[in-house]
Amino acid sequence: MRQPLSVVKVGGSLVADRARLCRLLGALADGADGRVVVVPGGGGLADAVRAAQGALGFPDPFAHRLALDAMAGMARIFAALEPRLTVTQDPAQLLAAGAVPVWDPSALKAGRPEIPESWDVTSDSLALWLAARLGAQACLLVKSVDARPGAGPAELARLGFVDAALPGFAARFPGAIVLRGPGGDRLCREALPECAA
Repeated sequence: MRQPLSVVKVGGSLVADRARLCRLLGALADGADGRVVVVPGGGGLADAVRAAQGALGFPDPFAHRLALDAMAGMARIFAALEPRLTVTQDPAQLLAAGAVPVWDPSALKAGRPEIPESWDVTSDSLALWLAARLGAQACLLVKSVDARPGAGPAELARLGFVDAALPGFAARFPGAIVLRGPGGDRLCREALPECAA
């Protein structure tokens, strides 16, 4: 029987704590969370896109594509920090080979009707999109701060803890959604019955 799959989004804000980031990436490569696909946040690279858009006024769809490039850059940084991780646009292929993939979302620059090209969608929502696409049993969102206990997707979006589009993506993902901060894991939503069966 195949081991369950989790998609683990590693927030780009974790670069501010190199020791925690390296421990986390090492643990994922070691299999501490089982079979995983790592989704990188855009971190400071995405922040630079926001700043440039604010200064120059280019449209959101172009900013969205640049933010995907920021995530791709962070994927390569993660693999440089933990060489057992492998950057890929096709995580399913690497999973089949037994590798630990770090997702490069560059292929999404061609556009997908179900993914709005705006700042409402960040790596949080994209991790849920990928988790649904891969049939993952869980999606872990690793953050640099802890979430409010018991908060669901809509409240987390309202508080700015996750992006505005996440509740919609969460509604289409039947697995468990777990928030992992410095204080440990907090269940955002258990697996829905059709996923848990």
